Amino acid sequence: MKRFALFIATCGYLGYAPLAPGTVGSAAGVVLFYAIRATGSTTLEIAAILVLLIAGVWSATIAEEHMGGLDPGPVVIDEVAGMLITLALLPVNATGVIAAFVVFRILDVVKPWPAGRFESLRGGIGVMADDTMAAIYGNLIMRGAIAAAPGWFV
Repeated sequence: MKRFALFIATCGYLGYAPLAPGTVGSAAGVVLFYAIRATGSTTLEIAAILVLLIAGVWSATIAEEHMGGLDPGPVVIDEVAGMLITLALLPVNATGVIAAFVVFRILDVVKPWPAGRFESLRGGIGVMADDTMAAIYGNLIMRGAIAAAPGWFV
């Protein structure tokens, strides 16, 4: 079961990328976003976010125990979920997706309050909570950007 949890937490071992595993995980989130968005189902979009959050808490808890330390680098399921949350229910074109990717990566690194505090929580809750908060901020920023310049992002 531990092996399966590590597979999930690292998103098929993408988290072991030698450079910028969080960015690789976010890119995987973009690929998943396009696959889900292609179905046209908002229900599937929301369900995928919920499944990722639940699977992320479970698998990241096990991965954190196995790897030691808070929020180990190879755990990237939080970035995948973060990208889906950042893009959730937004009518974006490719430029909007790229902008959302950049916004989320910046917020994930900067960790504006209270995201930074969430990171100190132990277990999968902490791993998932900081990126979830950053992604909620990212979604709100993208909503503002779309309202301000819809021709660029929609």
